[in-house]
Amino acid sequence: MAEQENKRTHKEITKRYILFIISLFFSALGVAITKKGELGVSPISSVANVLSIKFSALSLGNWLIAWNAVLILGQIILLRKKFQWIQLLQLPLSILFGYFTDFSMWIVSHFEIEAYPIRLAMIIIGTIVLGFGIALSVIADVIMNSGEAFVKAISDTIHRDFGKIKTIFDISCVVVAVLLSLLFFNFTIEGTREGTIIAALLTGSIVGMFSKKLLNPINNIMKK
Repeated sequence: MAEQENKRTHKEITKRYILFIISLFFSALGVAITKKGELGVSPISSVANVLSIKFSALSLGNWLIAWNAVLILGQIILLRKKFQWIQLLQLPLSILFGYFTDFSMWIVSHFEIEAYPIRLAMIIIGTIVLGFGIALSVIADVIMNSGEAFVKAISDTIHRDFGKIKTIFDISCVVVAVLLSLLFFNFTIEGTREGTIIAALLTGSIVGMFSKKLLNPINNIMKK
C-alpha cells in the first residue's frame, strides 16, 4: 500500500508535464530576452546562436531544434542499450522549445534597445527568466531537457561528477561557438560576448534560488 501511495497518479503526471511545457516557454523567453540584448546568449544556446547569424534562412528556434536533436543523438550513441526510449520525448519537446523561442523572439522584437546599460539589463533579466524556466523543469521532474540529459549521459558513461561535466560542457559550447564565429566571420567573434559569461556565472545560482523557494509549494499543487 505504501509503495502504491508513493507512485504518481495519472493526474499528477499530467500536471507535471504541463508544468514542464510551461518551463519550456519561460526558458525560451529567457533565451529571446538575452538574444535581444545582443551581448551573447547562454552557453548551451551559443552554438545555435552563431549558426542562426551565419545561416539566417533558419531562425534561432530552428537551429535550437537541430542542436537539441544532435544532443539527443549523442545520448543514444553514448548510452546505447542503456538509453531509455521514453527519453525520445525530448525531441517533440525540443521542437516545442524551438517554436517557443521564435514566438518569444517575435514578442521582444517590438522593443527598441540601443543603450548599453539597457542591453546589459536585458541580459540579466533574460538570465533570471531562463533560470526560472530551468527551475520549473527540474521541479516538474518528468524528463530532462536534451542539454542536461546529454551531460548526464557523459557523466554516467565515464563515471564522473555531473556538476563538473556540466561546467566542461558549457565551456565547450562557448569554445565551439567562438571557433565557428572565427571561421564564419573572418576571424571576428559574433554572437558570443560578455552576456554569455554573465549567463554562465548566474544561471546556476538563479536555478538554485527558485528551486529552493518553489519546490515544496509546487509539489503540493501537483499532488492535489
